[in-house]
Amino acid sequence: MSKRHRNQDFAPPARADLRAHAHNERHRVHSELHLAEEALRHGLEPLDVVEPGPEWKPSHHHDPAVGIEKSRRQPIRHWKTKDWKRRKNIRRQKAAAWQMLA
Repeated sequence: MSKRHRNQDFAPPARADLRAHAHNERHRVHSELHLAEEALRHGLEPLDVVEPGPEWKPSHHHDPAVGIEKSRRQPIRHWKTKDWKRRKNIRRQKAAAWQMLA
C-alpha cells in the first residue's frame, strides 16, 4: 500500500473538494472571458482588455519534481516518430524491389 495511507497528516484533500475547486475556477475564467468579450463589443481596445488566466491549480501541477518524474516514466515511442514511418516505407520499397528481381 502506498505511503499516503499511513499518516493522515499527509493525506491529499478529498477528491470532491478538488473537483469543486476546479469547477469554481473554470466558472470564474468563463465569466471573466464573457466580461472581456462584452467590453470588446462595446468599443474597448483589444490591447486594454485583460485576459483571465488560471489563479488556482491542483497541487500536483505546482511541483516540478512530479513533472520530471512523469517525464521519465514515459519513454519515447519509436513507432510514433516520423522517422519510423519513413523507415518502414523505405524497407517496404526495398523488399518490393528485391521481389521484382527474384
